[in-house]
Amino acid sequence: MALVWLALLLAACRGQEDAWQRVQETGVLKVGLDPTYPPFEAADANGVFGLDVDLANALAADMGVQTEFVLFGYDGLYDALATGQVDVLISALVVAPERTKDFAYSTPYFNAGEILIVRQDEDNIGRMEDLHGRTLAVELGALGHVEATTWAKRLPNLTIVPYPTADEALTAVSHQEADAALVDAISGRLFLQQTEGLKRTAVPITVEPFALVTRIGDRRLLSELNNSLARLQTNGNLDEITNHWLGE
Repeated sequence: MALVWLALLLAACRGQEDAWQRVQETGVLKVGLDPTYPPFEAADANGVFGLDVDLANALAADMGVQTEFVLFGYDGLYDALATGQVDVLISALVVAPERTKDFAYSTPYFNAGEILIVRQDEDNIGRMEDLHGRTLAVELGALGHVEATTWAKRLPNLTIVPYPTADEALTAVSHQEADAALVDAISGRLFLQQTEGLKRTAVPITVEPFALVTRIGDRRLLSELNNSLARLQTNGNLDEITNHWLGE
């Protein structure tokens, strides 16, 4: 019985160590994603496209392999990875500590947390602390609304005005109905792409990190992905990809 368990353990270890070797041997990195979350991933008759698609292609090129995209619904992503249908998930996934028993996360490549957006000529608001006596627009019920409510306990003269959508909260700032808006980084940056006269402050208010996901045993693959991601950050390619899809 002990020999049987040892054989099973060794087989499991070999399986865990095979991901990077298999990618090298086949020259293909199988990437799982849910193509229903633009601008990070979407699909049409011509195939998949988006920020995560460009990132996956850049990572694969840096590692000297090709990408093969395998599409799943959001609820099926982790199961697909666990069962070996893909090598890595690159699909705007937030680091989830409760999953780290079975899965490993890369260095984050994007912070989707809340950001402050103000008018272009506003130089006195850079942080939440600067909102004393100011009016802050938020999306009703969103994480920014929750964060603003917490800050209101420290800044009694902060006035919070909720709007049905993030875009409406940002429009309120454009129309000088609010001094600033607190919205998620994706909504905020997409709005700034199309609207002049606004800017985001330099310091993010909250952190919601997006990361690549591998199986817990694929340590070599994760290491190679992290190394490639670091090179993309150093040479500016990651910023180029991000800014192309979300604006600067």
